[in-house]
Amino acid sequence: MTATLEAPAADDAAEPDEVAPRRRVPASLVPWHDPNPWHGRFVALGLLVIAGFTRFWALGFPQTKVFDEAYYPVEAQEILRYGYEDNRGYLFIVHPPLGKWLIAFGEWLWDDNKSQYLTNTMGWRIMPAIFGSLSVVMVARIARRMTRSNLFGAIAGLLFAFDGMALVLARTAILDVFLQFFVIAAFGALVIDRDKMRARLAGLIADGVDFTEGVPSLGPRPWRLVAGICFGLANAVKWTALSFFLFFIVLSLIWDRAAFRAAGVPRSWRTMFRRSARSGVGSMVVAPIATYLFCNIGWFAGENSYGRHYADTTSTVGRFHFLGLNLPIPFGWVPGPIRSLGSMIFQSYKFHEGLDSGHAYASSPWSWLVLGRPVNFFYQGQPGYGCPDRCSKQILLIGTPLLWWVFIPMLLWLAWHWFTTRDWRAGAIWLAFAAGWLVWFQDLKRTMFLFYMAPLLPFMVLGVTMALGAVLGPPLRRTGDWIRDRHSESRRMWGVAGAAAYLALVAVDFVWMFPIYTGGPLSTSSWDAHMWLPSWI
Repeated sequence: MTATLEAPAADDAAEPDEVAPRRRVPASLVPWHDPNPWHGRFVALGLLVIAGFTRFWALGFPQTKVFDEAYYPVEAQEILRYGYEDNRGYLFIVHPPLGKWLIAFGEWLWDDNKSQYLTNTMGWRIMPAIFGSLSVVMVARIARRMTRSNLFGAIAGLLFAFDGMALVLARTAILDVFLQFFVIAAFGALVIDRDKMRARLAGLIADGVDFTEGVPSLGPRPWRLVAGICFGLANAVKWTALSFFLFFIVLSLIWDRAAFRAAGVPRSWRTMFRRSARSGVGSMVVAPIATYLFCNIGWFAGENSYGRHYADTTSTVGRFHFLGLNLPIPFGWVPGPIRSLGSMIFQSYKFHEGLDSGHAYASSPWSWLVLGRPVNFFYQGQPGYGCPDRCSKQILLIGTPLLWWVFIPMLLWLAWHWFTTRDWRAGAIWLAFAAGWLVWFQDLKRTMFLFYMAPLLPFMVLGVTMALGAVLGPPLRRTGDWIRDRHSESRRMWGVAGAAAYLALVAVDFVWMFPIYTGGPLSTSSWDAHMWLPSWI
């Protein structure tokens, strides 16, 4: 496996018998070709086995709804019956339908008695487990492409597979595991698009194209379209994907501008707007909106779906209040069903903004990075289970501590690394951090929970992987047939030992915490030993 975070030089990427290009291609534009692609495939397969085992093991326990499973499997059952959430037990719908459609598919697929979808917990948990397992592989493949290393792809995949919060979310029928999957899938598609776009520029340079008169068309960009669709799917699970969507649109344009600049294109900003921004409207604006609307097709088709006929009985003129002014805004040109959907979205937004009721497991964003207040999903204490006195079974949504407690130093190092090197990967992770963590500070009075970190978690793992790459150090380079740089050899040896020791500690910590991730029986003394901080109880 390749064990370096450094990009290959341009001359190293050419085949021995390849005709020399007429112009030298900048190293930052040279596409990466994995010399050992089968290594990456074996890594992905091994990670899928590990993730699948941990996420499917005893998945049906407990045989009751835990935490917010009181809502989503029920609404999924309603979708199976009517095509939309009937929501008779609550005031109105507070989340888009895609995540509930996915849970509903698992209920339909797994249960033998199609009239009683809620009798089998495996039915409503199987899709989260599948998406959670695939997320591990996806994180590994994205890390592999970003670092150009199968080794660091494997490290990222293992860290994500061994995280407790990712595990609990993948074993529970709530929406956040789907949100996490589609956000990281959209980012991965943008990373691939970045590589493809740079490879096309490299090809033009190699062919001797003169950019002084402008950049010719770069052709279709299907991976950017895939990213747009994934962003639409993410927002059709939860609207909290919107910040990632907006931030990553900007990030993609910045990547394009940097590529034009590296290619020596004059007026790179103007070229970016001409060749990237205008052509990206379809894939990064129209496609996400169309995807979101398509995911609501059951709501549109249902005559009795909540708020479906709002526009039929209300004025086509809205009011905009600003600086004491009451301005009329005509909406008659918008189709009635779209106006009705917009009204429902606005009601849901007001609901979430006004959600400030107390909760025993609520927490503020300040505490998330240090696991200040985890969320109890399930607890059962009773004698038995082979324990000498009283046993406890608990499912606690909490990250693997030894992984999460390096997030803050990792972010500080990553900021310094970007400041000193302008490494695009460090900038991307910090932008994701802003989209997934800093945005929550706009309204600290609302009720929030640790699992709001779910879509940000893969990026934190990518950041830790980059930090481990810095610990590992650069690969050894021979100065002769038998002579090595002894200082570099010693540095590499200590780096390997440090990175391996940290990975081993995370794995041991994950195994130690595994019973409280999955509801395994623990004696009272053992359960107390797992509660490292008083706020975890």
